[in-house]
Amino acid sequence: MVTTTRTTYVAPTKAGFARRIAAGAIGGLAGGIVFGVLMAMMGMLAMIASMLGSDSVIVGLAVHLMMSIMIGIALTVTVGPVMLTSVPLSMLVGLAYGALWWVMGPLVAMPLMLGMPLFTLDQTALFALMGHLIYGAILGVVATLMLRKRNV
Repeated sequence: MVTTTRTTYVAPTKAGFARRIAAGAIGGLAGGIVFGVLMAMMGMLAMIASMLGSDSVIVGLAVHLMMSIMIGIALTVTVGPVMLTSVPLSMLVGLAYGALWWVMGPLVAMPLMLGMPLFTLDQTALFALMGHLIYGAILGVVATLMLRKRNV
């Protein structure tokens, strides 16, 4: 009797909960690293740290990466099973998700925490939009590629 082992494709819609969490965490970390490098180049990490009462760039980077991971997990747990089914679609979903977090983060939450005016559209806000879009696109693509891996 001959037995064979098959490698089966697991579609993102059938990916288990733990797998979606892992894909979101890794996708969020990947996007967060790229965005974090951009933020470091612009001197923005100390502002992130100031939300915790610090001015340390290391604290700012740590906070940024932790938020990047949590936001990535939120995407793959909620819409991952339905919307992250192809790389082009996942990039579009990621771009929209990044834009949503741009509004919720630097335009609303951060100003509220730091006593600044809401919805300030200046050069810093436009830079933040670019960073959030890059983050979202990387998150969507990396998470989808992870969810599309074959089980062995």
